[in-house]
This record gives sequence, structure tokens and C-alpha cells, in this order.
Amino acid sequence: MSDEPGTPADDFPHGAGHPARGALRAAGYTRLAQLTTVTAAEVLALHGVGPKAIGVLREALAAEGLAFAGE
Repeated sequence: MSDEPGTPADDFPHGAGHPARGALRAAGYTRLAQLTTVTAAEVLALHGVGPKAIGVLREALAAEGLAFAGE
């Protein structure tokens, strides 16, 4: 997380939902690219992350030419 004013705490899509984004930050993830090191199942196991958030994150990753680990 950056201390600079105006710098977002993460770059996850807002469509993923506040609980999911908070869960990802609590787990130490702040950048979409970091999710390429974990599987969708591992992210789904985080409290606050549901199937909708996984779909939104998967689409955001794909838009950047990225994917969850193993996909």
C-alpha cells in the first residue's frame, strides 16, 4: 500500500466488490499481476471472495494478457 495521496491501495477492478478487494489486500495482494502466482481456487478460498469476484478478476487478468496460475 502506498502512502502517497491519490495512489490507490490496489489495482483490482471495482466490480470484484469491496469484500473481495479487502480480502486480497489482507492476504498481501495489491496488484492484479500478483494473482498470476496463485490459482483461482486459492483466491476463492479467501473469506470475502466469491465466484462473481473470481470471474471479474479472471476477465481483468485476461485483458492484461494474464491468468491465474495454472490457467
